[in-house]
Parts: sequence; C-alpha cells; structure tokens
Amino acid sequence: MKRCPLTGTAKLIADQALVHAQGVGVTYDGDVRAVEEIGLEVPSGQFLSIVGPSGCGKSTLLRLVAGLVAPTTGDLHVAGCRPAVARRKATRLSFVFQDPTLLPWRNVRDNVCLPLELQPTTGTGRESLVSGVVELVGLTEFAHRFPNELSGGMRMRASLARALVIDPELLLLDEPFGALDDITRQSLNEELLNLWVRRRWTGMFVTHNIAEAVFLSERILVMSSRPGRIVADFRVPFAAPRSRELRSQAEFVRLTGEIGACLRRAGT
Repeated sequence: MKRCPLTGTAKLIADQALVHAQGVGVTYDGDVRAVEEIGLEVPSGQFLSIVGPSGCGKSTLLRLVAGLVAPTTGDLHVAGCRPAVARRKATRLSFVFQDPTLLPWRNVRDNVCLPLELQPTTGTGRESLVSGVVELVGLTEFAHRFPNELSGGMRMRASLARALVIDPELLLLDEPFGALDDITRQSLNEELLNLWVRRRWTGMFVTHNIAEAVFLSERILVMSSRPGRIVADFRVPFAAPRSRELRSQAEFVRLTGEIGACLRRAGT
C-alpha cells in the first residue's frame, strides 16, 4: 500500500491515480443498494464529470471519495489512503455543494477565509491567500459584501473561492451550478475551466447537464439507474482552454448526443 502523500506538501506525480476504487458498493438501511461494483481510477490533474439518472448514486460516489460515506463492499483509496484518513489528515480536499452554504453573518472575504482558520497559517499569510483567490474568481469588488447582497452566481463564486483557498489537490463538485440560469451557468463553466487550466487540481464534477459535462471535462462517466454502476466511460477530445463557441461545433453536438443516448439507455 502506498503512503498517503496528501499529508505533506508535495504534489502527486501527474500520471499517478489519485482516486482508486475497485468493487465498491454502498447499501443503506440494510437493503437499499445505492451503488455497486464501482471500479474507477482518476489520475492526478484530470477533470472528470459524472452523469446519470436521478437517484443513481452520483452524489453518493462523491461522498465516498470525500470520506463522508463508508463503502459497504470493495476497496477505495484517495492518494493511497482510506478516504476518511485522507480527509482527516489532508486539508487539500475540497467539496463544493449545489447550495453555496455561505455563512450569512460573514462577508465574502471572511467566508473564503474560513478553511484557513483551521490551519496554522499566519494572519499575513491568510490575507494574501484570501485576496488572491477572491481576485481569481472575480469578486475583489465584492469582498466586503454579505451573502444576501450577492447574486446567485456571485454566491457560487464565493463558495468556489472558499474551496480553492486551500489549494486543493482534489476538488469534488456536486451539481454546483444546477440552480442557476443558463447564461450564468455557462459563464461559470468557462470560469471554472479556466481555473482548472491554471491550477490543475483533480476535479470530480456531478451534473445532470450533458453539455456542461462535455464542455468542462476530459472524461465523462455514465452511471446506470440504482443501484448505480459505471456503464460507460467517454473521453472528451477537445483541448483546454475551450471557447464558448465550442458548444455550437459539430463534434461537440455529436458527442453530447452520443452521451445523451447512452444516458437514456442507462436509465431504462
């Protein structure tokens, strides 16, 4: 078994599997099979999306990787550790939920700073990190605004900044843009992809939107209806960074349609 490198500061080797799952299953309440026979390897630095029918276990899979849910069967490791161990020892795993979950009594800067308050970072170091990531997501002018003074898109940017401030090795995103209008959603897709190009964290992104998955990802997994299994693994051929014009190109439309057809079969 490999040592867990996330407890240190060194980056993983680019081609090393950061997430490894074999025969993983989760059963709730004794008889509700959420996912089963999940086999998966996610190399460090890859952006992976997961699509599937509602209730198929996509979010459960992210929670397994985060160490928030324990597998009933199979083996699952994050950087060579059991996920719960990696989560406790490594502060470089971040989870972004659909709801921004910002603390209403804290402004943007203070919300973003929250993860750093659990680390032995000096005040000066914190200020620099927070300022940098707030600027990265385009919220410098709104750093002292409170959540109720922000649009939905701005709140999600603040949530993303809070996840990025610890410079995560692994970023888990559970339908973070699902509640936003399509224009805002597409704009945030472009910003998220640009952030990934600059930072090259490993991303696992759950979405119901196939076009969103194709635009963002290097690879897309399709899950079946519950109990969720991985039934298809698509490679996305487009180089990053990607322009918004990509969405109207024939190859993008073709791949989106192919994944959509696979998803419809998976849901039956």
